[in-house]
Amino acid sequence: MPRRSYDQYCAVARALDAVGDRWTLLIVRELLGGARRYTDLHTDLPGVSTDMLASRLKDMEREGLVTRRRLAPPGAAFVYELAPRGRELLPVLTALADWGAPALGDPRPTDAVRAHWFAVPLLTRLAAHFSDDPGTPGAPGAGVLDIVLDEGTFHVTLAGEGPAYGEGPAPQPDVSLRMSTATCVDVAYDHVSFAQALEAGRIEVTPGGEAGGAVSAGTRGEDGTS
Repeated sequence: MPRRSYDQYCAVARALDAVGDRWTLLIVRELLGGARRYTDLHTDLPGVSTDMLASRLKDMEREGLVTRRRLAPPGAAFVYELAPRGRELLPVLTALADWGAPALGDPRPTDAVRAHWFAVPLLTRLAAHFSDDPGTPGAPGAGVLDIVLDEGTFHVTLAGEGPAYGEGPAPQPDVSLRMSTATCVDVAYDHVSFAQALEAGRIEVTPGGEAGGAVSAGTRGEDGTS
């Protein structure tokens, strides 16, 4: 069945033809962290039906936003990943996250939460901090960082082609940053700066990832993590 179009000679309308359907941009959010199996996507998109997810993925393939490929043996499963056109939506999602932040408030009883959902807004804050202050205590010149929350772990890469994030811990992180979800929200949405959270002892810095020995992140030596 052909997709409906706004039929307007306008770049905004053309963009919404491609990404304006419900769930599309949330699928992009998930795939920004790397290739995912269909079952993984369904797990991390609570509320989407299997039929809706399958339909959206087909639409996104047709629009050139995602590609589907089979993993090499022994996995042999199919995974979805963003095409270059899909990855170009990172700044769009960053802007949407910033725009939606004032409406976030406290978590509602019905709200699902995943650690990596904070990655998109956090990327720009971390990139700005480590660019301006490469001498962060315990993390000089950090390019790959594990972010450890109560809900799980994801990693961000600041070097190379630009900020990006991935699911789970990095194979060889330069540093691990452990913080409460509340601290992550505060930093991601500019309630406090990353430097201020470090100074207040709300972020624990571990060189070399979680396996290394933790060092004081702030000058006061307090650990405000939960």
